[in-house]
This record gives sequence, structure tokens and C-alpha cells, in this order.
Amino acid sequence: MTEAVFRSDPYQREVESVVTASGEAWVELAATVFYPMGGGQPGDTGRLVLPDRTLEVVDTKKGDAPGSIRHLVAPTAADGAALGLAVGTPIRAVLDWERRHRLMRMHTCLHLLCRAVDGVVTGGQIGDGKGRLDFDIPESTLDKQALADQLNAWIAEDHALSERWIEAAELDARPDLVKTMSVQPPRDGGRIRLIEIDGLDLQACGGTHVRSTAEIGPVEVAKIEKKGRQNRRVQVIFDAAAAMR
Repeated sequence: MTEAVFRSDPYQREVESVVTASGEAWVELAATVFYPMGGGQPGDTGRLVLPDRTLEVVDTKKGDAPGSIRHLVAPTAADGAALGLAVGTPIRAVLDWERRHRLMRMHTCLHLLCRAVDGVVTGGQIGDGKGRLDFDIPESTLDKQALADQLNAWIAEDHALSERWIEAAELDARPDLVKTMSVQPPRDGGRIRLIEIDGLDLQACGGTHVRSTAEIGPVEVAKIEKKGRQNRRVQVIFDAAAAMR
């Protein structure tokens, strides 16, 4: 298993580690700060610094072995052949922190969107500076400006985020803690992590988040689309102009 440092501290930007496995264009480490793609959140990017060279990480995914995390490196770094990294080689994993932080901010914003819309979440995706959720809503009753006003009010109120862990049996007894039908939270050793936004939201989630809603910054509801008879897609983006005022 890879020690998932981002789980205990999503703000840690780098970690000293060692190689545990490698292939033609991928590396696995004993410990990493890189989040692997999952739950609608993209995999992290950044650098792996070796004694003799630096590898560009273009994506991060779950490995083949349970609990392993695989760092995908740029093809030019591999030169079309195996990387040839010996197990135990010292390495430093360094995040593209600015991108990760934007993903953390948007992921937390989508939790607020879950709270703002009274409907079952049927899908979603987190992007760099934007995100979306799909809701099972029969009629188009959502208003872009009203939604944006509510989100920005909660953001400005600076609600703290916290986490706690529960056993799988408790989650099974409380299905309301899973807000997205298409994604199930990871069960690490039979336990599930809950993310709570103080006074607003509580749900099972394995992703990375900011410490408070104020850190998200101003947002816009870019559009609301009909994606089926009972499916409404809500897209949120960061409001760069408002953030500069």
C-alpha cells in the first residue's frame, strides 16, 4: 500500500519517499502527496525529483494492487523504455500545488451545491476552475442567480470544515450520508471518512478539501442545462472578476 499523505494533510505539498515499483511510464512510491483520480476529482500533477533527474507527473491513478497509487510520467521522460528505477531509490514527490488548491476549492464548493439544491445527485465532475453536478429534478425550477447568491453567502460566512471516520456498518445504516448515486466513497480498512461543513453539510467523501468555505472564493453559476427528462446539470466556475474587487 502507498501511504496517502494527502488524506491526513491535504495542504502538504511534497514528501520524501522511495520507489516501490515502476514501469514504462509510471512510478509507485511508499508515500505520496498526490491524489489519485477518483470520486469525480482529477488526479494530481507535479514532479518526482530523483538524484539524477526530474520526472513530470501528468496524472495520478490508483494502482493495480489494493491501496497502491500510480504516478504517470510524461512519455518523453521514459524515452519509450522502462524507467529502470530500482526499488528503494530515494525520491521526492512535489505537487503542482496551485492546481491542487483550485481542485480543493471547487470540490468543497460542490459540497455546498449539494446543500443548495433539493435533489438527488446523479453525477458530477471537478475540474480546474470549474465543476458540475447533475440532479434528478423533474422540472426546471433552478435559478442561476439565486443559486450563486446562496453559494456566495455560505462562502462568505466562513464555515469551518472538519472530518471524522465511521465504520462501514454505520454508513450502511445511514445511506443519506452518500449524496452522489454514481460514486461510492472509499472504504479504507472498513472505515469511511465523513466531511462536515459546519452547520451546512455532512457527507461521505474521499477527496481533498479546504479548511473553510471562505477559502473557496467567489463563484458563478455558469449555466443550468437539461440533460434528460429529469436531469438538470449545474455548472459552477470561479468568479475571477469578483475575487479581484
